Amino acid sequence: MTGAPEPGHAGIVDAHHHLWVRSRHPQPWIDPVTMAAIDADFEPADLAPPARAAGVTATVVVQSVASDSETVDLLGVAAEDTLVRGVVGWVDLTAADVPARLDRLRAARGGERLVAIRHLVQSETDPTYLDRADVRRGIAAVGAAGLVFDLLVRQHQLPMAARLTRDLPEVSFVLDHLAKPAIGCPEMAEWSRDLRSLAASPNTTAKLSGLVTEVPLPHWTPQDLRPAVAEALDAFGPDRLMFGSDWPVCLLASSYQRWVDTLAELLEGQDGAGSVWGGTARRVYGLAAS
Repeated sequence: MTGAPEPGHAGIVDAHHHLWVRSRHPQPWIDPVTMAAIDADFEPADLAPPARAAGVTATVVVQSVASDSETVDLLGVAAEDTLVRGVVGWVDLTAADVPARLDRLRAARGGERLVAIRHLVQSETDPTYLDRADVRRGIAAVGAAGLVFDLLVRQHQLPMAARLTRDLPEVSFVLDHLAKPAIGCPEMAEWSRDLRSLAASPNTTAKLSGLVTEVPLPHWTPQDLRPAVAEALDAFGPDRLMFGSDWPVCLLASSYQRWVDTLAELLEGQDGAGSVWGGTARRVYGLAAS
């Protein structure tokens, strides 16, 4: 099988993208100078043309701010938009009533499309954040509700994430952006070691997403990304990896189509590539067929 989906394939699942309207949900992390390409609103009508042109037939939209109301709005989008099949939302993991908060989200319009919860762990300064009892209670409640927990961590937080996945084997975890490896830097060796430690937990999968913005070069080629993708394939296998565009953040370094074409080149000749393009996301997130 080639790296791209074959004719007759069910279609690509984009397991990681964002949507935002800043008047409703400000995005303070966007620097208007260095991130001018995404200093704008991005709505479903903006996503559909590049996604469908690339062969995407289903997507998972992911929260970008710590806000219950943003999740409610994303669920509303999923209720109306035929492309968006799943929502990775947010709840306060340290709250005493996480199960009730999840119930309220599921009772909202489009609540049946809630497939996972995520917290911006990458921004937490506490080096033991995922070891904390209150945080772990919240994550355990997410798993008990039948939802996945998306891990947004940076490379140095991988050991903490690995402890979490080992200690909560009943929860299904998805690693976003391969923990943002230091591509082309000496620290890649530590990333490889720690990624494999995480992958040793069978309740983990990972997204091949967010890599183009981690290359410390103004102009990158597929070969710059090959070591990270190859390491992930060896550590997880294609049945535990999924494609994500990280649109519109990817626009800082790549068009939507260029990342799809790049990943197809990097998966060329890879057995089981169909899992990466859609099978893993459909299985792990339990995406509805329509």
